[in-house]
Amino acid sequence: MEQLNRFQPAMLGGYPSNLEFEAPEYSQEGIDHFRTSLEDQERIRKLTFYGSFDGDKLVGTLCMGAPQHIGGFFVDATYHRRGIGRRLFEAMRQDYARQVFTVNSSPYAEEVYRHLGFTQTDREQTVDGLRFTPMQYDGERI
Repeated sequence: MEQLNRFQPAMLGGYPSNLEFEAPEYSQEGIDHFRTSLEDQERIRKLTFYGSFDGDKLVGTLCMGAPQHIGGFFVDATYHRRGIGRRLFEAMRQDYARQVFTVNSSPYAEEVYRHLGFTQTDREQTVDGLRFTPMQYDGERI
């Protein structure tokens, strides 16, 4: 049974990444930068984490940074296309009166964000070897 909860990643030893989907889009510099960001404890402490659990197994995470910026959004590959990402996004939205969110989407995730209602705000960019497209969600208040 899936559960959605806020959680502290330190309790789980970090949070999962879908590097198998991201790596083909990144240079080695980008892969190294991405991995380093997953271990950056100072950065992680500043994020709010939402998790989807199947029993004790973490199967999806969404983390929010200031100001209302998605800093990571991952769903275990074996749980794709089950609505977990949408439910994580909707659970996160409950915590914010202002329904405007930003993300720097990887090429792999652009279509996922579009399905959630995000629109592209700038052209694709590459910084530190990471390819991303800035996107924004301008939703209604809940």
